[in-house]
Amino acid sequence: MSTNNMRVAVAGTCGLALLIAREINESTSHQLVILSRTHQTSLIASGYNCQVVDYNNPSSLQHALMGVDTVISTVVGNSQLRLIEAAVQCRVRRFAPAEFEGQPGLRGQNELLDRGRNSALALLQYYRSYMQSTVFVCGILYERFSVNGMISHRIGTNTGYGNEGDFIADARNMTSIAPIYDAASNYQCICLTSAHDVAQFVVRAIDMPTWASEMSMCSERMTVHALVQTISTCRNRQWASIEYQAPANLEYQMTMAQVGGDIAGQRRLAPLLATAEGRYDFSVPAYLNSVYPDVRVTRFRDWFLRNWASVP
Repeated sequence: MSTNNMRVAVAGTCGLALLIAREINESTSHQLVILSRTHQTSLIASGYNCQVVDYNNPSSLQHALMGVDTVISTVVGNSQLRLIEAAVQCRVRRFAPAEFEGQPGLRGQNELLDRGRNSALALLQYYRSYMQSTVFVCGILYERFSVNGMISHRIGTNTGYGNEGDFIADARNMTSIAPIYDAASNYQCICLTSAHDVAQFVVRAIDMPTWASEMSMCSERMTVHALVQTISTCRNRQWASIEYQAPANLEYQMTMAQVGGDIAGQRRLAPLLATAEGRYDFSVPAYLNSVYPDVRVTRFRDWFLRNWASVP
């Protein structure tokens, strides 16, 4: 592994970006710069090096990336495409795009789940002889099951399914739409990772001499059926309403939502259908878990009990 100090840029100030930034500051001697669209007074006061960038201005991005070895991106869409172009111009060695979900090859062309990320992967592939890249595959973030949703952690604010209860389980009202079966009527598995564990693995990966095209990590793999049972046990409450959904049922609902022009419904159904189709499941032990067996991951049950401890 490399022991050289590097200049690392984290693009974005969402909750996951700041967890990664804090992990870099606390556990490495790398030089960190946080790229933000706005002046970050509180982060600067906390000792972080923050650079205001204009994603519509190539020179602004190139100025911020001078001397940077590695970019970890949490921005999507055209902003990320411009960031990639600027990174190539500045001879950045490695780039990790804003993925942090399932394997992108299983995502297909679903625009609701893609949000411009396939274009970023295509651009990175185009520049592969100039700059290494990897996709950090972590499945579903625990934070989707947070009190007040993952948007309370400033994660997934633009996804359309970041509020409390938007995905699989509404643990406050004890209602669930659970895609527990795959197309063969077997229990569907799902890989889940806490955002804190993602930050640990990503920062460890910074010191790897070379990056594979995909690097997976996982805090816990379980069936969706076990997931909803765990939530019920942790809440010490029975489900008031639970719908066990098969892929065919979800596909029908998605078709009806598309025919009816129900965009909000499509956004809620898309990750449920992706779960039923196995897009958030991958082999365990995951790659980075194997490379860094000393990283202590958080069990879902422990995380959930802590997160919901104050909710009656």
